[in-house]
Amino acid sequence: MSAIQRIALVLTIIGAINWGLIGFFQFDLVAAIFGGQDAALSRIIYGLVGIAGLINLGLLFKPTEEIEREPHTEPTH
Repeated sequence: MSAIQRIALVLTIIGAINWGLIGFFQFDLVAAIFGGQDAALSRIIYGLVGIAGLINLGLLFKPTEEIEREPHTEPTH
């Protein structure tokens, strides 16, 4: 998994947690931290999470063997 995919996965997880908070508690953590839903910084975060979700769509269609066969770096002695 590339670094971009890992970052996208983290952003997608953040978005999922935020949606869970909205669904269960009617609390938007991103809006609370960054100044409301209409604040520029909140909208940037929402946009990045959306783009991250699109990037992660590629993982959905990636063959399982390819995911398991990702190269692992072994420490050198």
